[in-house]
Amino acid sequence: MKKLEVELKPCDGFFNVKKYDEKLEQASECADKLFNGTGRGSDFTGWVNLTLRDDETQMKKIIDTADRLRDKSDCMINIGIGGSYLGTKAVSDFVFPRSEGPEILYAGNSISGTDMHGLIEKIENKDVSLCVVSKSGTTTEPAIAFRILEGWMERKYGSKARERIVGITDARKGAVKSLCDEKGYDSFVIPDDIGGRYSVLTPVGLVPLAASGIDIRELMKGAADQAIVSRDLPNDGTMYAAMRNVLLDEGRTTEILAVYEEALRFMAEWWKQLFGESEGKEGRGIFPASVVFSADLHSMGQYIQEGIRNIFETVIHIEKPPFDMLIPDTGSNEDGLAYLAGKTMNYVNETAMRATMNAHRAGGVPNILINIEDRSSYSLGRLIYFFEFSCAVSGYLLGVNPFDQPGVEAYKKEMFRMLGKPGY
Repeated sequence: MKKLEVELKPCDGFFNVKKYDEKLEQASECADKLFNGTGRGSDFTGWVNLTLRDDETQMKKIIDTADRLRDKSDCMINIGIGGSYLGTKAVSDFVFPRSEGPEILYAGNSISGTDMHGLIEKIENKDVSLCVVSKSGTTTEPAIAFRILEGWMERKYGSKARERIVGITDARKGAVKSLCDEKGYDSFVIPDDIGGRYSVLTPVGLVPLAASGIDIRELMKGAADQAIVSRDLPNDGTMYAAMRNVLLDEGRTTEILAVYEEALRFMAEWWKQLFGESEGKEGRGIFPASVVFSADLHSMGQYIQEGIRNIFETVIHIEKPPFDMLIPDTGSNEDGLAYLAGKTMNYVNETAMRATMNAHRAGGVPNILINIEDRSSYSLGRLIYFFEFSCAVSGYLLGVNPFDQPGVEAYKKEMFRMLGKPGY
C-alpha cells in the first residue's frame, strides 16, 4: 500500500496534549457513528462504503462509455458546478501518468457570457463530447450551460449528437433524466445517498475521468484501501480531525491548505468546498483557505508570517514527484545561484517547504503535514477518501450535520426573486 501519513509534530507547543487526547477519543466515537449510520445526516453517507462495493457491471459500463467518447472526441466538456466539477478537475490536474484522452473543458460553473463565448470559440473546429452532471437538471449555472451547448451540439452533429452526450443525474426524475430518456443519451446515476461534494468517486467524476485517460480502477482501489485502514481507530483521519478541532478551541479559526505543486491547486479548491460546505453552519466551523507555494509566499507569505494569529496550516507533501530538473552550472554567478549548481529543482522545492514550515512555526503558526507517496491514481484515491472521512468526523466533533448545506439556498432564492422567476 502506497504511503499516506499525517505528521502532527509541527504542532508541538501549540496545543494542550490532554485536550488533544480527549478530542482524539471523541473523534473515534464520531467515526463509529459514521460507520454505523447513527450520526446526523446519515442518509447521505453512502460514500463511506462505496469503494468497497463490488459493482463490476457499472465499472464496465463507465469504461465502455468512456472508451467510445474518447474515440470520438478531441475534447469533452464537463458541465457542472461545485461537487459536480471540482473533484473531477482536481483529479484530472493531479494524476500522472495517464493514457491519451480528450482534453476536459468545463462549463456551468459560472454565468459569464464572455466565458461561454470563449469556450464556444475554442471548440468550434474540434470534435466534442458533452457530459452534463446535475441531479435535478435545474441548477441555474449548469442548466444555462447545457441549454446553450446542447443546442450547439445538435447544430453541429444533427441526430448524431445523442452519441456524444452523456447525462449523470437522478435515477428517476429531473430535467436531465427526462432529456436522457427522450433523446436517447447514455446516462448514469448520482446515488441518492451521496451529496455533491462527496461524489467524485461515483459516476459524477468517474465517467469524464475515464474518458480523459485516468485509471479509475486504481483511483477506486486507493480509496477502498483507505476506507479499510480508516476502520482501525484511532487513525490518521481521526488524528487530523481531532487536531483541527483542538486548534479551533485554541482560537485557530482559519485553516490554510498549503501545496507546493501547481497540480494540487484544484485539489485545494475541492478541499475548500468539502470542508467549508460541511462545517460552516450554525455559527460554527473552521474557515478553509488555500495557497500554492512558493508563488504565494510572495503575496500571502507576509500575512501568514506576521498577521493575526488565528490561523494554522495543513501542508500536502508529495514525496516522489514524477519529474525533476537539474540546475546547471553556467560557469558564472551573476544570478547568485552558483551555490545551487548541480542540485535539483525538487530538492530546492522540498527545502523551501521545510524552511517555510519552520519559519511559520517560529512566527506562531502551527502546521499539520500530510505526506503522500506520488501523483498516481491510487495515491489520490487514498487522499480523497482520507479528506472525506476526516471532514465527516470533524463535522461531528463540531456538533453539526456535515452532509447538508442549507445556507447555499439563500443566494439562489434572492437571485430568483430579482430575476422574476415564478414563485419567488
